[in-house]
Amino acid sequence: MIERIQFDERGLVTAVVQDANTKEVLTVAYMNKESLAKTIESGETWFYSRSRQELWHKGATSGHKQKVVSIKTDCDQDALVVEVLPAGPACHHGTTSCFTEIVQQNAEVGSVEMIAKLVQVIEKREQEMPKGAYTTYLFEKGIDKICKKVGEEATEVVIGAKNRDAEEVKWEAADLIYHLLVLLQEQKVSIFDVLYVLEKRHEEK
Repeated sequence: MIERIQFDERGLVTAVVQDANTKEVLTVAYMNKESLAKTIESGETWFYSRSRQELWHKGATSGHKQKVVSIKTDCDQDALVVEVLPAGPACHHGTTSCFTEIVQQNAEVGSVEMIAKLVQVIEKREQEMPKGAYTTYLFEKGIDKICKKVGEEATEVVIGAKNRDAEEVKWEAADLIYHLLVLLQEQKVSIFDVLYVLEKRHEEK
């Protein structure tokens, strides 16, 4: 693989690091042949610092290492996408990603990243159990209440669909997804494991 990569005149290739689960872009860095080889060999990200002119192992000091899931190259083989499972923030400022939004052209467009954000909120609610939060209420009531809500919301989706009410289906489907994520958290089943099952089924078809 390394021999196929088109490194630039400095011996570097751009590496876009992406969360394998959420697909959020975490950072953009550079690799040379040695750091790419170390990345493949160790299963963790290694980069080349242009300012320090040396290799660096992501998370070596902070502990925020990145486990490599896959490495992809573009059609010209002069750029990489490295999908990882991060053990902490990617940015040295302590944020999940090095990228922050500066322009939002259309506020009506949703993103699958919202699923990951919602999962994080639900996990935090279960850990901290803040008073007055609806998610806290569900966890306090337990599995019977959570299952009941999943069933109720699923029924509401069906009713909206039967009535050909797209707006109702949209809102009730959102409620269903939220309650299903609460159920998965209660059962300690990762939504990303569920998505993996879907991927495997897709590959089998």
